[in-house]
Amino acid sequence: MFIHREGYRIILTTLLILAAINTTLFWLLPEKHWLPPAILGLSLIVLGLVLQFFRNPKRNTKANSNQIICPADGKVVVIEEVEDEEFFKEKCLQISVFMSPINVHVNRYPISGMVKRVRYYEGLYLVAWHPKSSTANERSVILMETFKGQKVVVKQIAGAVARRIVYYCEEGDNAIQGNEFGFIKFGSRVDLLLPLGTKVKVDLNQVVRGGETILAEFE
Repeated sequence: MFIHREGYRIILTTLLILAAINTTLFWLLPEKHWLPPAILGLSLIVLGLVLQFFRNPKRNTKANSNQIICPADGKVVVIEEVEDEEFFKEKCLQISVFMSPINVHVNRYPISGMVKRVRYYEGLYLVAWHPKSSTANERSVILMETFKGQKVVVKQIAGAVARRIVYYCEEGDNAIQGNEFGFIKFGSRVDLLLPLGTKVKVDLNQVVRGGETILAEFE
């Protein structure tokens, strides 16, 4: 198990704050023998929660040019046809994965190909399962294209708690299926837009794993 680099500063800050609190209580309340150990125990729980949030487990991606691999851990909350006026210019298939605070928050390329466009939009912070969060919330939108010319759009969407979206890809980059392209801090959701006719391989409310679960297959 590895810790993601996005967590280094937060983990260090958490350690310093917890150390200061515990040291202060041990000095100020020596007669309260039960209180400092209780605070220490609570501090270890807080530190454990922060560490688990930034965990970055290794995933075994079985590359397949005909399959779309899940870009994030979480639960499938949307499978529906939507109108996309930005990239597809027509109806397409949307699959959305909700990421809770206890999920791994690394985002991975769903296909291999090329990054064609990267856009960032400021916006609201509606709860991630709100129907308008895909278009109204702060988000990044990444258009990828397979070597066969099939388009796939990935949206990293901020939520009521998650207010930090990080993406590392740029236009012209090579996308490698299963490799990391970004990170969302403290829970949110990821939307995939796929061509109509793509065969869905998951069900609503199914728990999925980034880099491993097959979400769909091209026609």
